[in-house]
Amino acid sequence: MTRSLRLAFMGTPDFARDILQSLIDAGHDVVAVYSQPPRPAGRGKALRPSAVHQLAEQHGIPVHTPKSLKSAEEQQKFAALDLDAAVVVAYGLLLPKAILDAPKYGCLNIHASLLPRWRGAAPIHRAIMAGDRETGIDVMVMEEGLDTGPVILERRIAIRQTDTTGALHDRLKSLGAAAIVPALDGYVSGTLTPRPQTEQGVCYAPKIDKAEARLDWRLPAEQLRNHIHGLSPFPGAYAMVNGGRIKMLEAEVVPGAGQPGELIAPPLTIACGDGRALNILRAQRAGKAPMTAAELQRGLQLPVGTVFS
Repeated sequence: MTRSLRLAFMGTPDFARDILQSLIDAGHDVVAVYSQPPRPAGRGKALRPSAVHQLAEQHGIPVHTPKSLKSAEEQQKFAALDLDAAVVVAYGLLLPKAILDAPKYGCLNIHASLLPRWRGAAPIHRAIMAGDRETGIDVMVMEEGLDTGPVILERRIAIRQTDTTGALHDRLKSLGAAAIVPALDGYVSGTLTPRPQTEQGVCYAPKIDKAEARLDWRLPAEQLRNHIHGLSPFPGAYAMVNGGRIKMLEAEVVPGAGQPGELIAPPLTIACGDGRALNILRAQRAGKAPMTAAELQRGLQLPVGTVFS
């Protein structure tokens, strides 16, 4: 580490938690954490602090949970922290220019894609759903635009055919945690020069809409597998059978033809629109825990020829 920096960390979910831990472990002086306010969770709907909030409290770091950073008061509080830099990871609030400009070295963001591909809210989901073969994390200097800033450091990994969003999320989280300290040190010391993003290949990753979750078995098997894996574990791609909803969580492409949506082999091999089929490996019934296809079949006793709508 070049030197200990005076930092704020701005993040909310589990993806950001390990990155905050990396900064703490490296000896940086994290003087403030910003996170989304506690939300109702669990059966009792008690307010639960975010994963980042909980970690900060464990280390005695003051936590701020403003609903907005647009007010002059909040911006003055942030400026008064006298920061070298702020690290922003899946925070959930837009940062006004006054916030971006307050730290000496600006605000650095970790984004889970190879920019400029998949700017926006759901880059991991969208990369898998689109059938991308590669992704990674980019550490960039934030600008007012949506994920438009110059890139300091990039780390790439392959997307496997077996990757779900849940699995890829965890791999990218580890990649980001390993990258943030060298990126920050290199940027501050001048050994890493930010690279402007190209204007070619720009695409956006909008939030997942629940309407996208319903499966259309007329589509090719590979496209359906990517869709299932991209929406797994949440919100879960689903099909209807016998009036009930089944979420499909993991699948593999196999030979097999039939009417699209038809169960053509046990326990859960379903025909698709291109003369191939999907062998469902894990699924979930409403109100139940995820289970193997064999476990689901034992519970539902679906005969060959059943059609999933």
